[in-house]
Amino acid sequence: MGKLLPMFDEEKIMIRRTLLKVAGIATLSAGLLSPAIAADMPAPFDKPEDVKIALVRYLSTGDFFQSYLSGVETQAAALGVDLRVFDSRQDAALQADMVDQAIALGVDGIVIQHGLTESMKDAAQRAVDAGIKVVAFDVNVENDAIPQIEQSDYMLGKLALEQALKDNGDSFTAGYVYVPGIAPLDRRDVAWQETKEANPGIKEAAMFGTLDNPIANSVANQARSVLQANPNINVVFAPYDEFAKGVKIAVDEAGLTDDIDIYSADVSTADISAMREPGSAWVATVATNPAVVGETSVRALALLLAGEDPGASVIVPPTLITQDFLNEKDIKNMDDLGAMMPQFKHADVAMTDWMPLPER
Repeated sequence: MGKLLPMFDEEKIMIRRTLLKVAGIATLSAGLLSPAIAADMPAPFDKPEDVKIALVRYLSTGDFFQSYLSGVETQAAALGVDLRVFDSRQDAALQADMVDQAIALGVDGIVIQHGLTESMKDAAQRAVDAGIKVVAFDVNVENDAIPQIEQSDYMLGKLALEQALKDNGDSFTAGYVYVPGIAPLDRRDVAWQETKEANPGIKEAAMFGTLDNPIANSVANQARSVLQANPNINVVFAPYDEFAKGVKIAVDEAGLTDDIDIYSADVSTADISAMREPGSAWVATVATNPAVVGETSVRALALLLAGEDPGASVIVPPTLITQDFLNEKDIKNMDDLGAMMPQFKHADVAMTDWMPLPER
């Protein structure tokens, strides 16, 4: 696809790169494909060194987002394209500005990762208007031209809550960790609301939550007060692993590991270790491999760039992971989990015959 902006001369490029580094933007130049592979790929990937894509991030704290970034990087490297990473660190206005910066750089495609609808809707439209292909992971930009990448967040919440019902029956007192306005959390909230409506015996004693960094420690501070004020809570639904880590810190400090069960979403090696601690209150999570989701995001964007349609919704299916399963299989890390659950190594989503995959 032709660039919409004139090429910068060498001096301007150097100045621009210096400014971007000052703004905290990481640049990654992915390795090039061999000529034999490139020759078999459709335009523009027959000349992958000329293809520039950007990842514009809202959330980056925690193992999930590091793993997601790794997946984006490895799939970009497999394609041989130039990847630019913009990290707004939960600054909504800065994230929108970074989309504009990516447009000014003349990128061919953008992956928008998380964010707020009100701040990203117009920014995403500006990219589309500039002729740039865009996909969005876990942020609703309300744009039919932009495929949505998701983990089936509703099912993440639903499967976790089904396990909570299985373990605790249909009557329990719950704490709920939630921050509205974040698309994946809003989708998981639908499952929570449905579960409460279908099971009147579930009492929501407290709702709390924050995305202030560091998220786990900030949530732990809230959870200490919540648990002290509501000693009858015996289940906590914390549908994001950084939330679950924070609740676990507070539960451990209060000596309530035998009295409270924590149900979450997402998984990492650190999460597996926390779930497998003796007497851990974190009994189940539902997840996809975030690296696989990152790979899928780039593949969906690549399909758009090649003139193909990945579909309006690109869903990576989730899996229930229980503490009992981790202990029974002696799973210590994500590699072990992938060995026991093949869906954690690769999702056959947003794939075509010409699409190269990262080395395994």
